[in-house]
Amino acid sequence: MQQEFTLGIEEEYLLVDRDSLQLSEAPEALMAACQSDFEGQVSPEFLQCQIEVGTRPHATVASAREDLKRLRSCVSKRAAEYNLSPIAVSCHPFANWKDQHHTRKERYDALQHALGGVARRMLICGMHVHVGVEDPALRADLMPQLSYFLPHLLALSTSSPYWNGEDTGLSSYRLTVFDNLPRTGLPPVFASWGEYERNTGILVELGVIEDTTKIWWDLRPSHRFPTLETRIMDVQPRLEHTLSLAALVQALTRMLCRLKDRNLRWRQYDRFLIGENRWRAQRYGVGEGLIDFGDRSVKPMSELIGDLMGLLAEDSEALGTMTELAQLRQIAENGTSATRQRRIHAEASARGDDPGQAVVRHLIEEFHADL
Repeated sequence: MQQEFTLGIEEEYLLVDRDSLQLSEAPEALMAACQSDFEGQVSPEFLQCQIEVGTRPHATVASAREDLKRLRSCVSKRAAEYNLSPIAVSCHPFANWKDQHHTRKERYDALQHALGGVARRMLICGMHVHVGVEDPALRADLMPQLSYFLPHLLALSTSSPYWNGEDTGLSSYRLTVFDNLPRTGLPPVFASWGEYERNTGILVELGVIEDTTKIWWDLRPSHRFPTLETRIMDVQPRLEHTLSLAALVQALTRMLCRLKDRNLRWRQYDRFLIGENRWRAQRYGVGEGLIDFGDRSVKPMSELIGDLMGLLAEDSEALGTMTELAQLRQIAENGTSATRQRRIHAEASARGDDPGQAVVRHLIEEFHADL
């Protein structure tokens, strides 16, 4: 079994005006300052009100924590110079996507042209976790096994209940918007790395896509790095919740590799069944549980996470992430950011305050809570 399971974390943030709490475009000087502070780790995103950060590769979650904390602190400090604040949430509670403009950059201009009106609605942010898997054949082998756990990751991460000022009834409305793009959703099942390269290579050869960065599955082999990239999760307002989810992805990858070394593997279920759990996670977050296909029952998330913790005990101990994984029990029992946002919204409404603004203020506080 490979000895190291390096990880990298990418997060997308929205920038809001500290007074109006509306979305605000990132000044060029702000972006330049962040890029100067962290060369190669901060970049503009598709919309001008977004900013993206990415950690270096790290052997442990502990070292990733320090990197991500510095990145969040840098963006916050630089944004404050322009009376702005970042929020790490997948949908702004009341902003209108029609008022936003995409970043004028060749890559984003091309994306706007390719996707048409679908691209205009992309007022969403996510988090991506890369885990190092050096062997391409192993990446192909792990993808359908790791896919089983994608709904669990989504359920624990949901942070986008509101869209255009309305409660959507979903815990992750971001995924509804993102699924309008082509080449999204659960990854197909490939029998080998060669089959993956042949299938994706057809689109590249025909000029339909320039490379596999234009494939946006919930889980994919990275185009740039020898990693598996998990992309299904909503971005987290709290830094520590980001790290707990990253630790879960890392531990799951190690567990599946450990099974392979014993000539075992996670049972592969049809994408139809996994898709049902994906929808339950998108709709309910941790509120209504997911289907345990082995047991043929719907189980509460707290029970499922308890089972997972037992399954991953050896891996979390080896990776030094027992504390981070333990926090997932609290999320499963107490709710996600979507739960907290709805609570803040209801309390503000009861007081006669503006509920959307109250939620944004709450999100600003949560962003800075762990810095």
